[in-house]
Amino acid sequence: MRVLVIGAGAAGLMAAGAARRRGHKVTLLEHSGQPGRKLLITGKGRCNLTNNCTEREFLQNVRSNPRFLYSAIATFPPEAAISLFEEELGLPLKTERGRRVFPQSDRAADVRDALLRYAGLLGGEGQSARLILEGAASLLLENGRCAGAVTTGGRRCPADAVLVATGGVSYPSTGSTGDGYRLAQSAGHSIRPPVPSLVSLVEQGDSCRQLAGLSLRNVRLTLLEDGAPVFSEQGEMLFTHFGLSGPLTLSASAHMGDPARHRYAACIDLKPALTEEQLYKRITGDFALLGAKNAENALTRLLPARLCGVMAARWDLPEQLRANQATRPQKQRLVALLKSFEIPIRARGDLEHAVITSGGVNVREVDPKTMASRLCPGLYFAGEVLDLDGYTGGYNLQIAWCTAQAFAARL
Repeated sequence: MRVLVIGAGAAGLMAAGAARRRGHKVTLLEHSGQPGRKLLITGKGRCNLTNNCTEREFLQNVRSNPRFLYSAIATFPPEAAISLFEEELGLPLKTERGRRVFPQSDRAADVRDALLRYAGLLGGEGQSARLILEGAASLLLENGRCAGAVTTGGRRCPADAVLVATGGVSYPSTGSTGDGYRLAQSAGHSIRPPVPSLVSLVEQGDSCRQLAGLSLRNVRLTLLEDGAPVFSEQGEMLFTHFGLSGPLTLSASAHMGDPARHRYAACIDLKPALTEEQLYKRITGDFALLGAKNAENALTRLLPARLCGVMAARWDLPEQLRANQATRPQKQRLVALLKSFEIPIRARGDLEHAVITSGGVNVREVDPKTMASRLCPGLYFAGEVLDLDGYTGGYNLQIAWCTAQAFAARL
């Protein structure tokens, strides 16, 4: 069978490798000039390629349309992805906090190269996929069927099966253009408008700007929507010149609705290992030891130096108050601030810096077992171009792997 894969990213390379292993003749189109380009920046250049969880746990971490993936994840669960990369492609892996799976080398390029080998583009065995460094200008639609595509260079590429695996529109600098949505619409498909997901949060105010570059570990971030918690998790986060970023923030952003309709705030517990009572005792002991210093300087035993000034401003004590002069209510106020350092949020970050896109091809118009279009025979979809997205932790690349494998398994 002649298979045309449009997009040589995570899903496209996985699909090309799986299809050629089944003896199909595969052609890959990639307009960016570099296959797997976005993979190189995932996981801060380390590539969190899946999550070492059960199928059920995986589905619980898919944010949009998890039921659509029941068949695909049964076809290719996380353990199958781990086995493919380690045993077939020779890439040693390791599992870290949150069951996130990374290459032992901590190099995203090694994951990309493993996929290139799988597709036969980098020393693979057997018939290699053919790579054309052009995009798809249009689909070849004949008698209600997709029979191939025409490249941006005017080349006709006839095919028996055409897979659109172009990704979304996040990180356009890596080649994501949203072309897949245009191709899908030309075949009659509807698109849920794409919005940024797994993205930084923009603050209302300037506290974060004062702390830009400061990274915090082992803190708890709780996202409040109209005063009610919608997300709470412990881990790492980062202050930026415009707001909050880092793993915790990306996870929280996936739980955020419309900022125009709801009021959002990020509350940071800076000392999650201590109860309020334990923290009060700690503060009392520290202040007794540092009695000659003013109260702001005494905070250096509790917080990173850069955070002390911002915290002191919120604490709002008399400027010359010494640490050992702080009253019980004043210390209780400090405890409350340390356990709930609040940052009002006014918006999500933009698509240019989102890890993934939420939205895409309506999955009701796609067969969940084969990834085939229900509207146009010969046309298929895989990966981020579909209206599927998960939380941070390797779930989105697992969506790419399992939808690509589901496509190839039933050709």
